[in-house]
This record gives sequence, structure tokens and C-alpha cells, in this order.
Amino acid sequence: MPDERTSDRKCGILCHPTSIPGAHGIGDLGEGPRRFIDFLVDAGQTLWQVLPLGPTGYGDSPYQPFSAFAGNPLLIDLTELVREGLLVGADLSEAEGLPADRVDYGRVIDLKGSALRAAHANLPARGSAALRRELDAYVAREAHWLDDYALFMALKERFGWKPWVEWPSDIALRRADAVERWRLELADSVGYHRFIQFLFARQWARLRAYANAAGVAIIGDMPIFVGHDSADVWAHRDLFRLDERGYPTVVAGVPPDYFSATGQLWGNPLYRWGLMRERGYDWWLARLRNALAAVDMVRLDHFRGFSGYWEVPAGEETAVNGRWVRGPGAHFFEAVRRALGALPIIAEDLGLISVDVDELRRAFGLPGMRVIQFGFGADASNLNLPHNWERNLLAYTGTHDNDTTLGWYRAADEKARHQVRVYTGTDGSDVHWTLIRLTMNSVADMAVFPLQDILGLGSEARLNTPGLPHGNWTWRYQRGALRPELAAALRAMAEASGRWLPPGEQWDAATPLVLEYEEP
Repeated sequence: MPDERTSDRKCGILCHPTSIPGAHGIGDLGEGPRRFIDFLVDAGQTLWQVLPLGPTGYGDSPYQPFSAFAGNPLLIDLTELVREGLLVGADLSEAEGLPADRVDYGRVIDLKGSALRAAHANLPARGSAALRRELDAYVAREAHWLDDYALFMALKERFGWKPWVEWPSDIALRRADAVERWRLELADSVGYHRFIQFLFARQWARLRAYANAAGVAIIGDMPIFVGHDSADVWAHRDLFRLDERGYPTVVAGVPPDYFSATGQLWGNPLYRWGLMRERGYDWWLARLRNALAAVDMVRLDHFRGFSGYWEVPAGEETAVNGRWVRGPGAHFFEAVRRALGALPIIAEDLGLISVDVDELRRAFGLPGMRVIQFGFGADASNLNLPHNWERNLLAYTGTHDNDTTLGWYRAADEKARHQVRVYTGTDGSDVHWTLIRLTMNSVADMAVFPLQDILGLGSEARLNTPGLPHGNWTWRYQRGALRPELAAALRAMAEASGRWLPPGEQWDAATPLVLEYEEP
């Protein structure tokens, strides 16, 4: 038989940039992630998965950003601004004393906000002509979303960060004369928000180029819904189910299930899918184009909502009194494929998934997801157990919403721990490496591991506990944690499982490699 090798099998690490070491209290887009990418290369990993990169609001959650298009200014590397002359070292003195093992968001927001405003103030005198031309080109190219976003953020600041529905009604409802009046009055603040989006986009593009040049593809993350208090809803009220004052009439959630007797009430406004269809899904296409200009693949969160979603009347205290409503289905993905071509989309299809959702995913050849932690505690038919997996999947030991593998195992009941030991043929020690190896050796085309599992950390390193209002998204790893022996162990497992080839034997990522052979 011919020796045929394909590039389908890949592996990588989940680590959001905020969790990476950096000099100013939070991971940024500078040297820290470049050293992380170097570790991925040494470890034979070709995927880097991140969480949504938008500007975070209440609770510091990347899943409730102020914009579906903008980047998070807290990730801007201030050291680069010093090198470019927009800042001086004294502008960063407040960074001294910030913790290295977690993000103190209150202090980081103050520090970075002060430094970025200083950089903007210094732009006319210290910014090079080339930099200003690059800024002007960016502002013109991204005006379709940037103009509304920059004004929205300037207004948020002007009105004490109140939700937009609590602003004066003329600007809350975007009367044309009010929009123009406030755009003039807040011109400096609008310019500042355009400027910092430019800085983010510029630095992220360079970081992505560094990753791609090293053979690492970036998996991004896109929530299906957007927050009500966002530039998207404020600027496009007609696309959402709102009343005449701008408040949602129905909101998103999930129905009661095994995990919650009252379901989950997310509160996001729901789309007017009929109107979106009439407009050719133009807002969604712009959103996807924006995302795919920043990353190589997109994990589409709550994929089942495209087939059918749980609609809850606004004002309900739980999700119990909701109903299932048909989503846009195949018509939406056909429109996306016509407009964008290939669909580098991963369908987040975790939980109880109905037949119609699975058929929609398969109709467009989208990879699904499996989490090995979810496989234990039930019986052998559980789809999250590796013997039930298929190739077209992205498999995880855990995700950003789960406890670390070590923390999960320690807290699991004895039935689940016993099943782990029997299934893996181990005594349960080094359970994180056991499940990493099991996932790595599975048939799933893609395997991704939270960095906390690679480092063998417990619940103290958990990134997010759903439902916890404060204290999430703060974990950071320490300098020196990415040890050479970890890279060597991962590389050996990646090679043994066919997810990595040594230098000189690597295939072109774009096409399958078929090696020549001779008949004996």
C-alpha cells in the first residue's frame, strides 16, 4: 500500500492571552505570547486556541464584550508603545506591584487606560508620519463598525458607564441629529477609541503572523449571541427583538435539564432572523469576515441555536417558561458558504443535542466537539468517551468552563473515579497526563488541552466557574512554567499519535502529501 500522510491530525493548547505572563498585570500581545508560541513549536503543537478577543465589560468576561468586532485594549502591549516613542518608561510606573499570578482587573484597567490615553495624546507630536498614515487607512477601512463602536464607548464614558437604554432617549435611540451632535462634542474621545482599536489590530496581526510563520494556526471563539449593552445592539436595534425603548422583549437561555431544574437564563437579546435573511445576513457575514481576518478557525459557541433556540419572555426570573423556536438552519450556512467559500468553523455541540442539530453540522462538514471529562460517571454509550468518537471532531480534556482535569478528578464521586481507572488501566495518579494521552491517541482529527492540564494544576487554576459573578478570568501562569521537559513529553506524544512529524518530514498544511513508492 502507498504511504499516505495527511495533515488532518493536529493538536494544540487552549490558553487565553490574559493568562500569559506580561509586564503590566495581564497577558498582552508582546513577547509573552511569542514565547508561548515558541513552546508550542517545541512541543509539536500546531493549534493555539483563544477565547473571544473583544473588549470586556461587567464581570471581565470575554463572552460579554461591548462589541462583536472590536479588540480588547487591555491586551495592548505597552512596551511596544515605548519603543515607538508614544510612551516613556515613567508612564508605566504604576505597573510595579501588580500580581504576577492573577489579573487584578481594577488596577489593570486604571493603569492601561492612563497609559493608552497618554499615548493618544502624544500621537500628534511623537507619532511618525508612517504610523499616522497607517492609522488613517485603518479607520477608513474599518469604518463600517468602528465609527459606531468608538462613539458608543465615548458615550459610555460620558454617561458614567450606564447601559445605553438609560442614556438620554435621543441618543439612546440614535436620532440622526443627536448622533452628529455627540460625535462632534466627543470627537477627542471618539478618536481615542479608534486609535486603541488600531493599536490592538496592528499588534494582533503581527502576533498572528508570527504564529502562522511558525506553523501554528489560531482557533478563535465566537459566541452566537451578543450582549444587550453593546455597540452592536445599539447601532442595529432593528436586527434584535427589542421594544420601542430598546429593551429586549425576549432573551436567550437554555431549558431545564439534568444540571439545572430552572435552566439557564443568559439574558442576551435574540435576533430577528427573518429580517436578517431578507438582508442576506449582511451583519453576520461582516462579523464572520472580521473574525476570520483575525484567526484561522472559529469555534462557533452554542451551535445548536442555529437549528433551534430557547426563547424566554423578558422579565422572567428563570428559563423555565421558555419555548423552542426554529433557527435559520441550513439557509444561513449556505449563505455563508456562498459569500466566504470554505467554512473554517468548529461547531460547539456539547450537551444534549437533538437529531436536527447533528444533521445540520454534518450537512456542512463542520467538526463537532467532545470533552473527555464529560464521558465519565454514566455508561459506555456516553458520546464523550473516546470509543464513541469519530474523526471530524475537536476533542478536549476540558474547556475554559470546566475545572482542571486534576481538580475535576479530585472532586468527582468514587463511581466516576473508578470508571476512569478501569477505562484507562491506571491507578488514577497523573490523571491529567492519562487523559491527555487518551485524547491525543484518539481518532479525533483535532485535540486541544487547556494549559492548566499540561501543567498539572488543580482547582486553584480554574479560569471560569459559570454562575460565579466575580473572580473569574484571572488565572495566569508563571514565567518558567513552560519547561523543556513538558515540551519534550508533548512532542513525543504528538509524534507517536500521528499529530506531528519531525522537521524535514512535515507535510504542507494545505494539501495531503502522498509519498512516492515502488512496487516490490
